[in-house]
Amino acid sequence: MTHLLDQTAAANPLPGAYIQSAQELVALIETKTSPSKRTLRGLDWLNFFLADVQTGVGPFLAIYLAGYGWDEQRVGIALTVGGIAGILTQTPAGALVDRQRSKRTLITAGIVALAVGALMIALVPSFWSVMSAQVLIGGTSSIFGPAICAVSLGIVGHRLFDRRQGRNQAFNSAGNVVAAVSMGLLGYFISNRSIFFFVSACALPTILALLVIRPDEIDYMLARGAKKGDANADPITARALLKARPLLIFLVCAVMFHFANAAMLPLLGEMLAKGQGRSSMMFMSACVVTTQLVITLLASWSGRKAGSWGRKPLLLVAFGALPVRAVLYTLTDNTVALVTIQILDGVAAGIFGVVSVLVIADLTRGTGRFNLTLGAISTAVGIGASLSQVIAGSIVHHFSSNAGFLFLGAVASAAFGILYFFMPETRDKQFLNPTL
Repeated sequence: MTHLLDQTAAANPLPGAYIQSAQELVALIETKTSPSKRTLRGLDWLNFFLADVQTGVGPFLAIYLAGYGWDEQRVGIALTVGGIAGILTQTPAGALVDRQRSKRTLITAGIVALAVGALMIALVPSFWSVMSAQVLIGGTSSIFGPAICAVSLGIVGHRLFDRRQGRNQAFNSAGNVVAAVSMGLLGYFISNRSIFFFVSACALPTILALLVIRPDEIDYMLARGAKKGDANADPITARALLKARPLLIFLVCAVMFHFANAAMLPLLGEMLAKGQGRSSMMFMSACVVTTQLVITLLASWSGRKAGSWGRKPLLLVAFGALPVRAVLYTLTDNTVALVTIQILDGVAAGIFGVVSVLVIADLTRGTGRFNLTLGAISTAVGIGASLSQVIAGSIVHHFSSNAGFLFLGAVASAAFGILYFFMPETRDKQFLNPTL
């Protein structure tokens, strides 16, 4: 076997990190995937630069609008509009990714739309211009999640997908770190508006990285969760998906996770914006950098451990970090302490971002409905995240920041309980019959 490993490693263009054991060699043979170094590196850099494009339309938007006199409710509405646009397009986007052979074209369209939306916010920060930009950004960025996952799955196959997903998240988080530092410096030394010009400029290297990926190395059937090269396979019916109890349980858990998590950082940003002036952008940059550094360190590890430990133990760690983080926010107003608490955000987001996609891939393996299911769950998650912004923002507006954080922590605790008692382990198990 060792001799065979050496021969395969020499003949196969996969980087050495991908072939380290007999188990991985068997996985490679079973999936019959042999992506080139060029394609894998293109996928790495696509995740890195795409993070630069996306970062500026998140927590930095809340501070940018607060600087123009927007109160918590108006900021919440602006963020919710983008969320609603994403909600309406997530499931169709997933279905489109399943059908569309040219995944790169879809990703390119989303990148261009993000750049245009960022320019609209920068040039005309009025109510209707911001709302229109949020609709454009939210509506098209829903393509990225299923498309990147589809491309990755189509390139490396199911057996290596856990490692690839961890690597994707690591590069994405590294890009977020670079973007957050750059945007914090731009906001402090130039202006908050310059951040959105930076977002638009980052679209060019993102598209160039995308073009490095060879389209002929993306297996269409693998990318949609079916068997490699099985062009005659019929996808499972949507009704059969709805009857899958583990999938529904995970859906509930994922919605509650994002409901509890989505509003925390924007609420913290609004707290930091009060009385801090230009320094607030630097503080927010520090929060984002802290989170993304932790994600960068944890992502690849999460992918590896998800293959050996299983999915559920890691998910419990991610879900358990949220209520602790919410409570800690209420115990201090020290800026350094608040930034430090963001380590828990990195733990939760780093693990969930990797493992949640693996759970969906497990539950839909062989069905041909991976991207549709990913899009449908993202729709439900988007509903939870959007409601989180509005409800938590209203609680803070009428009561206090502490009340808002404690409310989100209670939701996170309930999600942890449901995951612990009702969600099964999904690794190496068949839950759905593709012939249904």
